[in-house]
Amino acid sequence: MVSFGLVNVPIKLYAATHNHNVGLHQVHALDGGRIRYQKVCELDGEVIAQRDIVSGYTDGHHQVTLTKEDLEDLPAERSREISVVEFVPTDQVDPIMFGDSYYLEPDSKSAKAYVLLREVLTQTNRTAIVKYALREKSHLGILRVKDGVLVLQSLLWADEVRKPDFPALENVKISDRELDMAKALVSSFESDFDPHQYVDEYQDQLRTLIEDKIASGNGVTVTQAFGKQPKPDDGGEVTDLMEALRRSVAAAKAKTVPAKPKATNAAPESEETEPEPEPSPKKRVTKPKATAKTAAKTKTSAPK
Repeated sequence: MVSFGLVNVPIKLYAATHNHNVGLHQVHALDGGRIRYQKVCELDGEVIAQRDIVSGYTDGHHQVTLTKEDLEDLPAERSREISVVEFVPTDQVDPIMFGDSYYLEPDSKSAKAYVLLREVLTQTNRTAIVKYALREKSHLGILRVKDGVLVLQSLLWADEVRKPDFPALENVKISDRELDMAKALVSSFESDFDPHQYVDEYQDQLRTLIEDKIASGNGVTVTQAFGKQPKPDDGGEVTDLMEALRRSVAAAKAKTVPAKPKATNAAPESEETEPEPEPSPKKRVTKPKATAKTAAKTKTSAPK
């Protein structure tokens, strides 16, 4: 249940994402037998059943044990509410804090309270900061709207985000020319983001290899499945930043700008001449009889 103020919104929680990676396991290379792991006590060497295992913590000098009941009975874990603690401007939540996402489905005969919360978040451009407990842990999260549905997204706690400290970035100067060239490079890649145009090529190729091995046996190699692949071309090492930018811009333009078609009726380069000035309209000159060559020349230079 989502609660804000005295308003309660009954909901059901569903994972919003899933992992599409091919599930692999470890096997013995010689006979294909599955590799199994056993939980063994380091003191007596015995294999321990799951029912006899509890959680533990040590600080180097003392060790304490925590049972499943200990963890479940903590006050924060006993709450089943998603409590809204504040509404903040959306741009104040740093994406580096984002974690898992969950869809919230209304779980009551009337979805009015659900729709009300959704519309408030949409129209105020605010994000709800919430606290909730899940899987024996207390969580910080946000409520936002996606495709008309409320989404709960977990957040890292502030002390879980590391602060960068890179001395190499100090006292670095960028020239205006380098910045302009970099902007030109960015401009050549500008587009609208469409996630559907991107695919996980590694996983696709892994599935193809597995299918080929199923069809033709384990002896199938990557080269047999995909053919001999050329070595990646790194373009040569470029140590000069401006040269690297210039090459990058040129390569981007070559991919996006089609080549201009060659003119089929253009005159040869050797015959190109400067256009002759038009005769002045103020003065009439009687010309001698033109030869075929001069007649053709006069015809091309006559004003239209």
